[in-house]
Parts: sequence; C-alpha cells; structure tokens
Amino acid sequence: MRILWTGVAALALTMPAAAQSLGDQVQQQMPSLMTIYKDLHANPELSFMEVRSAGILAAEARKLGFDVTEKVGGTGVVAVMKNGPGPVVLVRADMDGLPVTEQTGLPGASKVRVTTKEGVETGVMHACGHDTHMTSWIGTARLMAANKDKWSGTLVMIGQPAEERGAGARMMLEDGLYTRFPKPQYALAFHDAAQFPAGAIGYTPGYALANVDSVDILVKGVGGHGAYPQATKDPIVLASRIVTALQTLVSREISPLVSAVVTVGSFHAGAKHNIIPDEARLQLTVRSYTDEVRNHLLDGIARVAKGEAIAAGLPDDKLPVVSVEKDEFTPSTFNTPDLTEDMAAFLTTRFGDKRVIKMPPVMGGEDFGRFSRDDKDIKSLIIWVGGVPQAELDAAKKEGRTLPSLHSPFWAPDAPAVISTATEALTSMAMKLMPKG
Repeated sequence: MRILWTGVAALALTMPAAAQSLGDQVQQQMPSLMTIYKDLHANPELSFMEVRSAGILAAEARKLGFDVTEKVGGTGVVAVMKNGPGPVVLVRADMDGLPVTEQTGLPGASKVRVTTKEGVETGVMHACGHDTHMTSWIGTARLMAANKDKWSGTLVMIGQPAEERGAGARMMLEDGLYTRFPKPQYALAFHDAAQFPAGAIGYTPGYALANVDSVDILVKGVGGHGAYPQATKDPIVLASRIVTALQTLVSREISPLVSAVVTVGSFHAGAKHNIIPDEARLQLTVRSYTDEVRNHLLDGIARVAKGEAIAAGLPDDKLPVVSVEKDEFTPSTFNTPDLTEDMAAFLTTRFGDKRVIKMPPVMGGEDFGRFSRDDKDIKSLIIWVGGVPQAELDAAKKEGRTLPSLHSPFWAPDAPAVISTATEALTSMAMKLMPKG
C-alpha cells in the first residue's frame, strides 16, 4: 500500500511540544503497526466472517496483559484492562471488509475472493478503511498498556464485527456486552475519511451520522401481452408511480430545515420486450437523524405504495408488500455535545487548530451509535481522521476531478497518517477521560 512516511514526519514536526512524548511513542510503534496493517489489508473478511482479523486483535491484546474474550456477538473481541479506580472507557474498532474487488493497483492490494451466502462470487476489500481502524486499535492498546502510570480506570476495547451490515454492535450488546463486561461511562471510536486531508481530525457535535433503513417493496400486478395492456394491471407503471410519489415524502412532508433521504436504488421487473410481468420489485435506502422523522418516512412509504395501488385499481389481495429490513437497521450516531466540544478543544491543544476541524453531519450510517443509544448516561464520540494526501486533494481540485470515496474500489488512504493520528487521538482522549488521581 501507499507509504508516505515523509507526510507523517512533517506532521510530527508541526506538533505542539505538549504532545511530543506520546507522539514519539506512536512513531516508534509505526513500523510494527504498518506490518500489521498490510496483513489486515491483504486479508480482508466479510461481515460475520472476521475470524482471522479477530484473532489478530485478540492475540495482540493478550500480549499486552488485557483480559480477552472472543466470540462475543459472533466474532467480536472484548479486551479489558483494569488499572485502578476511575471511569470505564470503551474504545471500539470495526473489523469487516466489503464485497468489492480492489482496483487501486498498489502493492499489497487484496486479492481475496469469496462466495457470499447469497451465492455471489466477489472480491473482498477494506474499501471503508476498517483495516486502519483495527491497526489503530492495536496501537492504542499498546500505548495504554505502556502508560498505565498516567491513567486510572478501566479500559474496555472491542473489536466489532459486521458494521457494514448494521448488525455487529447490536449483536455484541445482545450477547451481554454491558452485563458480562464493565459498562462504560464513555465510548470512543474513529472513522477514516475520504473528503479531507490526511492527518486532519474532524468532529461533529450532536447528530453525526444517520439512521439507515433498507426497505423492499413488492409491487403486484396482473401480467399479460404487451400488445393488450388493457387486459393487465401493469406493475411497472404502478411501481413507477410509487417511485415518483415517494419523492414528495421529503420535499413536501419534511421541513426543509430537516435532513432526510429516500432513494430508490433498485427497480427490477420483467424479462422480455412484449410481456407485462406480474410483479416489480423496488429496493430503497431511507436516511434520517431523529426517530420521529424515521417513523414518518417509513409510514409514508407504506402509505404511498398502498395509495397508488388503490388508485390503479388493484384489489386488496394485490396491494404492494412493504418490508423493512429490521435486522440491518443502523441507528443514527449522536455525539454527546459537551463531550465532543471538550475533546475537540483538547485535541486542538495537542494537534493544533489547523488539524482539528468542525464538520457538518453526513447521511452515511455507522452502528457505533448503538453503544449509547439506549443509555443516555453513556457519553459517546466518534471522530473522523482524514486519509487523503494534501497533494492529491490539491491536484483533484485543480483538475476538476472527483477523488475516490469510501466503498470505492480505488480508495487507498494514506495509512501511516491515518493510523498514527488516530492512535494518538484515541489514546490521548482515553487518558484524558481517566486521569491519574
């Protein structure tokens, strides 16, 4: 993978003096961490299959003296280090890759191919940067273990499966994460970012990422010959009406000051030019922040589908069937405002105000929000760490081209900058929350 040690060195040279000690420790770990990163990148595993990745995290934590439990919520890892009285701080990394064939062309690119449970053969890639997350998790565990004289409390580090399926956090919680292990007062995580400079840190108080729902609509009809449409009830025309009407849910039923998305990502119907089929199938992604807006959108989708079918003259037994994929629902991620502002100010003192940036919320999803969703006593924060070298950002802007995004087969973050920055940020925040008395 791309190695930009000169960029990391430049970041270290501009670091305020107060951060040099921890920063130096991070740099000393980087050669070893990059070896781990390259291994994880070349050997990605899909959701629910993260056996090898989990084993690497577990083995590293055991060597450091953590009490490690594997197979929590499937392939999840929980590593606990008790270091005197004080708060419980949870640090999380997600482990799964994506069914994407890597096209970066870089040394060490993933060549893994698997057959999914749906029977589809595909390449596998860490196209969302979870390999940088796992590597930074190991770096953080090492620094926390090496600096036990500087903090007091309990550190709970988790390697989470199946983030890309919106299921991993829920599975770990259902498997007793907060009853079998110390329950946190604080939860921390980071995600690499493809839209701002490598080594920069982004933060968003309040809602940071969206509720994500996957919705399927089976549109029924009466098929027949395309030359005699009057003898049919055309599901393609009905589904098209539904697609069009769905656009009004956001544009006419949600305040313009509130964010919401209803996207129809898939429309399948028919098999031949002159045959009107019996059914059409739609697949939607639905995004929101609050539970109120989410419920309004989901109820509205069902209402629109039924209403358009009735208008088209469909009987009750042929009304559309609307299904929400409840097992893969990803709740919105809410960064506790006071914790977020405090940590942003703290990180600014360590990294400088040019590297710590307030970011607007996005409509992407991330199930980290589950760790504090049902317990308001848990304060939670996920930060972004930029992964795009400044030179690439400048060149893309000058040339008017778009850079690869997360989930792109071309996404190749500046791994050393992401890992070193995230390791130091997570470690320093955890220590800040667990001060030595």
